[in-house]
Amino acid sequence: QVQLVESGGGLVQPGGSLRLSCAASGSIISIYAMGWYRQAPGKQRELVARITTGGSTNYADSVKGRFTISRDNAKNTVYLQMNSLKPEDTAVYYCNAHRTVVITNTPYDYWGQGTQVTVSS
Repeated sequence: QVQLVESGGGLVQPGGSLRLSCAASGSIISIYAMGWYRQAPGKQRELVARITTGGSTNYADSVKGRFTISRDNAKNTVYLQMNSLKPEDTAVYYCNAHRTVVITNTPYDYWGQGTQVTVSS
């Protein structure tokens, strides 16, 4: 079991920056691929950024060049640095931990409660 707690959301003007944090407990995150997802009102939850156990990253096209995901396994924490924020980035941002047990091919997914990011002037 992994418990995830997001923080760092808030209200920011267009062009501004925020850094989201996801603190994990209950298990070490080094064995999990970690991701940030977001869900805007009336829309489906979408992947924003993901980082593998080896440190490889991938991003949604809409955030490439503006957002950076990173992980600090020693602190059991994952971050999402968001720069040049736009109104369309407004959403609830969720942290995810994922791993698949290879022997049984069983996936495990854990979610945080979400943190609101609002980009508005």
